[in-house]
Amino acid sequence: MSFSTNGLAHILVVDDDDRIRQMLLRYFEGEGYAVSLAADGRQMHEQLKAKEIDIILLDLSLPGGQDGLDLAREIRATSDIPIIMLTGRDDVIDRIIGIEIGADDYLAKPFHLREVHARLKSILRRRQGAAPKQESQAEEVIRFDGWTLNLSRRQLLSAVGAEIDLTTGEFDMLATFVQHAGRVLTRDFLMDATRKRQLEAFDRTVDAQIVRLRRKIETDAAHPQLIKAVRGVGYVFTGKVV
Repeated sequence: MSFSTNGLAHILVVDDDDRIRQMLLRYFEGEGYAVSLAADGRQMHEQLKAKEIDIILLDLSLPGGQDGLDLAREIRATSDIPIIMLTGRDDVIDRIIGIEIGADDYLAKPFHLREVHARLKSILRRRQGAAPKQESQAEEVIRFDGWTLNLSRRQLLSAVGAEIDLTTGEFDMLATFVQHAGRVLTRDFLMDATRKRQLEAFDRTVDAQIVRLRRKIETDAAHPQLIKAVRGVGYVFTGKVV
């Protein structure tokens, strides 16, 4: 991640409503961020090719035959750039699909600009991880079943040293599991630990996030051996942590 010279992120706003684009532009530029705008998928891809974008505010309903979910899928196919979905529909199913695709958060319109800013800062803060440590200090690394999770660098390596791309939410979920290995974690606990209660506790986005994470770390995601469901309670991480 390469923030602008003033230390703040470069935000890409993708929304077909010019009033919303301009409102977000004025607010975030006033807060010191660099902001680029796009009205549809074509313009979004043009901006992503031309500039270094740190986070995307992506509207769900867009013109041109592709909605925000379609575009989020395309982004996730090649990038783990953070995505906050914006929508005029407060539909739980859309929310679950968005998180399952890999969106980091979800905001229903009308939204308060300060809330958007708070969500954005939270995601970027987690994305950056802790402040750089002195060279004399060891990095915080956890190993399990051949995997290496570097909490300091927010990096996951396979047994052969290949880096696995994780979204902000996926990394936070995995870190929470390995730090509480062997303990049954409720959905409420996972929501608090990874999303700070930004989404309703009854929302199934926790399950969707775990489905995505299993696809990346389990040998057989249909028969998980690392992250197991505990019926009626939550989940438990059964990997051997060293």
